[in-house]
Amino acid sequence: MNFNEIKQLIDIVNSSDLQETIIEEGEFKIILRRSAATAVPQLNPVQSTAPVVQQPLQTTSVASSPAIVEVPSGLIESRSPIVGTFYQSSSPDSPPFVAINDTVKKGDVLCIIEAMKLMNEIEAEVSGTIVEILVENGQTVEYDQPLFRIKP
Repeated sequence: MNFNEIKQLIDIVNSSDLQETIIEEGEFKIILRRSAATAVPQLNPVQSTAPVVQQPLQTTSVASSPAIVEVPSGLIESRSPIVGTFYQSSSPDSPPFVAINDTVKKGDVLCIIEAMKLMNEIEAEVSGTIVEILVENGQTVEYDQPLFRIKP
């Protein structure tokens, strides 16, 4: 991969909503990551022979302004603030955080979205009753995809 190709990749990341991308080509591996403080991708070339260190999963809360949207029926849609995998519970043996007809308060955990080995708790932005769960457990979700419909 030459310098011009790397520069093109940086421009693509800058003009998109991507926070991180990993590109591997043979023995070459490059990670382009947006820094939270500067929102500029960082170029981190990594040798493929370097040992991979598994880090323990961390749970974080995700706060995002586009997390709720009011739909015409008077229901509020709770939307995904990130791309990742949707989980209804904290582990396969645990009960779901919420079910249809459950009453939730603002700040209650609705689900977890795993993104890049981080478990992100998605919290209710409004108090109300869960009317609909729009995704299945283990399903990949996109940014701004509706997850729940809540009757305030």
